[in-house]
Amino acid sequence: MSSAAALASRADPAFRADVLAGLAMRPRAIPARWFYDLEGSRLFERITTLPGYYPTRVETALLKAHAREIGRIVGPGRAVVEFGSGSSLKTPHLLAAIRPAAYVPIDISGDFLRQSAAALASDFPHLPILPVEADFTGPVAAPRAIAGLPRLGFFPGSTIGNLVPRTAVNLLRAMVETLGTGAMLLIGVDRIKPVATLLAAYDEPEGVTAAFNLNLLHRINRELSGTIPVDAFRHAARWNDALARIEMHLEAIRPVAFTVDGVPFRMATGETIHTENSHKYGQRDARLLLSAGAWTPIREWTDPGDNFSLMLAEALPPGTAP
Repeated sequence: MSSAAALASRADPAFRADVLAGLAMRPRAIPARWFYDLEGSRLFERITTLPGYYPTRVETALLKAHAREIGRIVGPGRAVVEFGSGSSLKTPHLLAAIRPAAYVPIDISGDFLRQSAAALASDFPHLPILPVEADFTGPVAAPRAIAGLPRLGFFPGSTIGNLVPRTAVNLLRAMVETLGTGAMLLIGVDRIKPVATLLAAYDEPEGVTAAFNLNLLHRINRELSGTIPVDAFRHAARWNDALARIEMHLEAIRPVAFTVDGVPFRMATGETIHTENSHKYGQRDARLLLSAGAWTPIREWTDPGDNFSLMLAEALPPGTAP
């Protein structure tokens, strides 16, 4: 068996199923969670350092400015559970402020997760760090070591915006199952703003976001025995005003035929594969979204330009609607 065939035989069955189903549907679409192999995770971390990519810069400033207040509200001794932890670059600001009992980073990219957890352990040598490799879009079994501890979910980066509203609500409800009634959630939410600012963040001149998007095709070729000519596609970012979201697509720049796992596909010039959404929310919209997901907003912090918000919410016991 060739090395390529051996790799394909070990491919995640869910990845194979999502890619084959997504390429067969019209319009074509592949879930954004499959961006994050090791190379995709590295590229995304580069994106967060680019001048035009404001979410990381603004959210980090909010964490630094309000960490002590967040710590007073949250209180010490909680297990911090971070969903989609990535490099955990923002996490130290939170951990230093709240004196947690444990830190549980959850990420779908196992290699990147373990690297990031090891790096964080050197900064917090006395803090139990318990990485969990999992798809956090459903309930996740927490490590036994945090059984009985009050929990704080951490979901920065406005990652909630990558999900269509109904899926975002399902995710928020799954987080309640993971964290438990009485838990808190600190979540970053990107605000609606001028289209030029949004497009500059998702289609920057450095081309890193384009490489991040196109890396999905490289991953399909590598892990699913794909024959996709990557040079036949370009990165495209678009603002969908009706749905208040940036959309990322891979657009065919010429007619193309290829196979994935032996299944043939054809695409015409201009046809796209929809790879990601980034929904933007107004203040009331974000609060309604959290409430629909069984979280009660209790505090909110925004930057002077109202570009981004940090929201703290609590999973209260179910009540009777009036």
